[in-house]
Amino acid sequence: MKSIAALHDVVTPWSDGLEPSDAELDAVETEMPLVLAEVELLDALIALLDRPASEFGARRIRRARNRVLAVRRELANRTAGTTVSGDAA
Repeated sequence: MKSIAALHDVVTPWSDGLEPSDAELDAVETEMPLVLAEVELLDALIALLDRPASEFGARRIRRARNRVLAVRRELANRTAGTTVSGDAA
């Protein structure tokens, strides 16, 4: 039986610095508002796990869901307007 090490080129190609590329960092920065909105929604849901339902809690969850949807819409509209090299004209 052969052992597989994580640093073998067959399993994980070795890059020089193992740092994220500029494109990857830009993608993370672009999606950060969505991540923050989803964290806000998750916080609202967790906060209401051990409490009885109230109008304030329902409003908080509704606002957080609306924020997630708004950010998703913004990201979809932003990416729909951009073209990537190699796309058909």
